[in-house]
Amino acid sequence: MNFLSDNAYGALPEIVAALSSAAAGTASSYGGDDITARVESRLAEIFETKLRAFAVISGTAANALALATLCPPHGAVLCEAQAHIAVDECGAPEFFTHGAKLIGIEGHHGKLTPASLETTLARFHQGFVHQAQPAVLSLTQSTEMGTVYSLAEIAALAKLAKAHGLKVHMDGARFANAMARLGISPAEATWKAGIDVLSFGATKNGALGAEAVIFFDPALAGDFEYRRKKSGHLISKMRFVSAQLEAYLTDDLWLKAARHANGLAQHLAEGVQGIAGVEILYPVEANEVFLRLPTTLAEALRSGGARFYDWSPPENAKSTIRLVTSFATPPEDVARFVELASK
Repeated sequence: MNFLSDNAYGALPEIVAALSSAAAGTASSYGGDDITARVESRLAEIFETKLRAFAVISGTAANALALATLCPPHGAVLCEAQAHIAVDECGAPEFFTHGAKLIGIEGHHGKLTPASLETTLARFHQGFVHQAQPAVLSLTQSTEMGTVYSLAEIAALAKLAKAHGLKVHMDGARFANAMARLGISPAEATWKAGIDVLSFGATKNGALGAEAVIFFDPALAGDFEYRRKKSGHLISKMRFVSAQLEAYLTDDLWLKAARHANGLAQHLAEGVQGIAGVEILYPVEANEVFLRLPTTLAEALRSGGARFYDWSPPENAKSTIRLVTSFATPPEDVARFVELASK
């Protein structure tokens, strides 16, 4: 029963097969291959617009290089306080922007609100040389707490950011899970709502190591290609990264995998709801479930074979834990977890 992360599981069979196929014969290197070209064309179809798409092998690279392209060294990136870029990327965004400042804003259930963003923006004075200048708003979809921004919420935040001259980036490491929840088109969820650049994740949802940085305005891509090369993410055999993305995007595999993960998270939440001493901390809208429960129960679950992370240190004999379901989580693991928690 592995609920540590959606990274804990391997890869979708279709993606493994695509890699095997890509290994046959020869192809141009450094992204000059046919597969890479097809991926960009397919993304343009899915998002219903002209775009530039660049493959990289990690979400940290996608976020850091995207933000570095949008934000000058003297700029500031505004994000939710617990965002992955602020907490879990070891300063990579600051490093690749050559010193831009990340400003964390306290959110509600992992989401920013127009009010909190407006309050933060009011602290900065445009053209004041002693302050970093806000340049980018970064939104995480789905959020670190497993919640999902609605279309209206994205549009309101993007509108406010753009009124202040900011570009809008979306960290979509779990974008597929958000799309499976929202049931709207990828275009509506991104550029039509004001998103300028998307870090489009695949690794957490069944790829071995593949992400794409998507610029919805090709002119914004600027010097991204050079930044990707300088950072070591222009892979010589890029076709093996692109082959994963091509398979991921074929026949809506990315959405099917996300629906599996989301559905199991819902079953898990429904199963533990009502168990004495167990509290679900945030709405379960994607593939993460956060629980507060007696520390003795957490220990019993681990003894029974369940694996998960403590989200914060135990306090007053209570533990806060995170459970993540994935594209390959067996339904019987969820059933077994609920059974153990009910004892």
